[in-house]
Amino acid sequence: MQDKMIYIGQNDCYGDGHEVLSNLLGVSVNAMQLYRVTDFYGGLLEQEKVLEVDAVEPDILKVDNQECIYAMVDGSMLFTREEAWKEVKLGRIFKQSSCMDISNKRGWIRHSLYEAYLGKADKFTDRMDRYLGCYRSIDKRLIFVGDGARWIWKWVDQHYPFATQILDWYHALEHLHDFAKVCLSNQESYNSWVGQQEQLLKNSQVNQVIENIKNLELTKQNQRKQQSQLITYYTENRSRMDYQQYQNTGAGIIGSGAIEAANREVVQKRMKLSGQRWSKIGAQNMLTLRTTKLSDKWNKVVNLICTEKNKAA
Repeated sequence: MQDKMIYIGQNDCYGDGHEVLSNLLGVSVNAMQLYRVTDFYGGLLEQEKVLEVDAVEPDILKVDNQECIYAMVDGSMLFTREEAWKEVKLGRIFKQSSCMDISNKRGWIRHSLYEAYLGKADKFTDRMDRYLGCYRSIDKRLIFVGDGARWIWKWVDQHYPFATQILDWYHALEHLHDFAKVCLSNQESYNSWVGQQEQLLKNSQVNQVIENIKNLELTKQNQRKQQSQLITYYTENRSRMDYQQYQNTGAGIIGSGAIEAANREVVQKRMKLSGQRWSKIGAQNMLTLRTTKLSDKWNKVVNLICTEKNKAA
């Protein structure tokens, strides 16, 4: 019964969860009891993960000698009691063959591994390395997609120097559109110029796009500032913008939609509900439960419950 309590506790707020237990399973527990059991085993699961952080994850994603592995990292802000808003760092790892096309505009990833940490980047990357360390040998078939955050690329450069790095397509376009909105006031000129640059980027001609940005004659200080910032952003990331090649590699993924969806599923759906404010320890316990469940590793929770029962026997 405890595994069902924990499953419901990590899936929905405790106030609603105890009603589910009562109405569907005939189990009479209050919200506080549900919280205590869920948080206790979330804490045990987190302790186990901390103790084994240097170990290789045993049930990693197996790949053949041609398949690609994708790794994505992003952040999501969570309201805490101790430090107000604090960033949850979230990672998602999946293999090429797990990517399914539902329609021309929608895809589905059958299975992923998730990692989440409320704290410093180096602790988070240590946890990610448990999953990714064994893929160093596949070189370019290990593919990282990111939004341009320097700490992410620094970690990848140091630990996976031969991996493929992709600047998220939508972030690349977002910066382009933000610049054009400031510098091209005429809607027709805006649409035409942006459309041309998008096509060039899609064809891996980022150097030409940088030149086109430089060639715009801008008079206002804020426009020139935006111009300089965009040139710097594209210049720093040009080695990650070979989109024509990326679309013909692996599953053809060039955007970070998968990690944005993970943020919604791991963090927002359970931990950013109205009025919620988490202790840092409680938040990490819940994150560990959420990622365990979404990674299809719920057997770890069941095994922990059995271990605790054996201790008490």
